[in-house]
Amino acid sequence: MEGTIDGFRYGAVTPAAAFVMACLGGALGLRCIVRTLLNPASFKPGWLALGAASIGCGIWTMHFIAMIGFQVAQTRVGYHVGLTVLSLAVAVVVVGVGVFIVGYRGAGRAALSLAGAVTGLGVAAMHYLGMAAMQLNGVVSYAPFTVALSVVIAVAAATAALWAAVTTRGFLTSLGASLVMGLAVSGMHYTAMAAVSVHVHDTTASWTGDTATSLLLPMLIGPVIFLLLAGVVVMFDPLLVLGDGEWNRPARSARTGAPSQPAERPATVRSWSRE
Repeated sequence: MEGTIDGFRYGAVTPAAAFVMACLGGALGLRCIVRTLLNPASFKPGWLALGAASIGCGIWTMHFIAMIGFQVAQTRVGYHVGLTVLSLAVAVVVVGVGVFIVGYRGAGRAALSLAGAVTGLGVAAMHYLGMAAMQLNGVVSYAPFTVALSVVIAVAAATAALWAAVTTRGFLTSLGASLVMGLAVSGMHYTAMAAVSVHVHDTTASWTGDTATSLLLPMLIGPVIFLLLAGVVVMFDPLLVLGDGEWNRPARSARTGAPSQPAERPATVRSWSRE
């Protein structure tokens, strides 16, 4: 028999929380990439790795927070631990490939297309690997057209996010890009979930797996703590707080011997002396 699927068991709570986590991961990742562009002398691999981990954890956390609200009325839903952890690793590693490509190659058409395709396909792979981790008394099937549409959305969202990462500098523009990224990633997730149908087996069979909340909530603690710690690192980094001009002004003055005061002041003093 066909299962009755509900993707919004807790109403707007899980979609809203998932969107917030996707935006947080995107915002942190974008700021880390911007950090390497503002100061080329910084430890670029470390900042790019932190950005990739932030975006990957944000996407993975978004997915499984949204999945807490997923249920099939005729059977309980659980998750395989190994596949769930593997989906997190896939998200971080594949996003990292895209981030490192644009971090070192820039936003050229070829580099951006390659990075966006790799990252988008990785995000889609993370999603469907996470779906493969589901354990229920039935068989999950997908509508091919909707699956293809979700992959296209993932690639487009990843390409747009990576383009924004290497072309935006200001805090407000990065914030806006992260909101768009969160919306796109959430849209990809719920588009992919619209492709799902479940054929339920014997509804009298006993359940032996963990429930979604008992397994997912403890697993989400680690990535959420990582995102919070990454947020602290980004918030207290002087370059990202002060901006490029304020950070570089003392260094430029020291190299050139030029005073840090505006150039008009000496002219004003000379005009007084003539009077």
